[in-house]
Amino acid sequence: MDLAEIWRVMRRRWYVLLPGLLITAALTAAVYLLVPVEYRSQSTVTLLNSEKATVAFDGNPFLSTQASLTGMADGLARNLNSDGAKADLKSLGVTGVHEAKIADNALGPYMWLSVVGTDRAAVLKSDEILTTYAEKRLLEFQSQQSVAPNAMIRMSTIVPPQKPEAQTKARLQFLVMAGALGFVLSLVATFFVEARTRQRSSPAKHRPAPGEAGGPAADDAGDPTATLRMTVAHPAGSGAAGSRSAGSP
Repeated sequence: MDLAEIWRVMRRRWYVLLPGLLITAALTAAVYLLVPVEYRSQSTVTLLNSEKATVAFDGNPFLSTQASLTGMADGLARNLNSDGAKADLKSLGVTGVHEAKIADNALGPYMWLSVVGTDRAAVLKSDEILTTYAEKRLLEFQSQQSVAPNAMIRMSTIVPPQKPEAQTKARLQFLVMAGALGFVLSLVATFFVEARTRQRSSPAKHRPAPGEAGGPAADDAGDPTATLRMTVAHPAGSGAAGSRSAGSP
């Protein structure tokens, strides 16, 4: 079946295709209205060496980097993503879904702190709370180990929580899926109706019935002895031998 034939079938069975397309349009509109737009705000922070460790660098923490800082950043990110941290952040007013991770392609202990939600203002506020909470947790970890204040790892905000941006990828995927599924089902219904219609309209192959042209009764209609031959050939209660005797001269 080529494209021209497909087009002819679609045009011929428009009464099946059109309702399917209308339902598809309604489904796509429902997805557009029901699936909310999500917003994302993100901040970037880095871990810095302690004041004690930067004495040799004239107190400049950016000149003093250690591999242990990256390990500490990974441990802090895992803690911020834990259930306990989620409960704490929720009590502080964080809404939506938050995430802490080491920044992609980072050359140092850089972390991304992000929040995703449907309320633009709430997302920005939540990211600010998350950034402050991350620094608090870092200090708590070290206080639990009785680290001296001048030996504590510090946190610095490189990029503050950014203005939330709309995340349309997920919504667009749902729209495409709804539209494609509805269109495919409409085509399937159209060609199904076309196939059933062709089956019903094809000529049925059958043997001619008695009385029809070419049937046995039609051939014997002009022979007055046909009935007599049939009666003599098949008398009541006779077998095959009796039939041969009755037919002999």
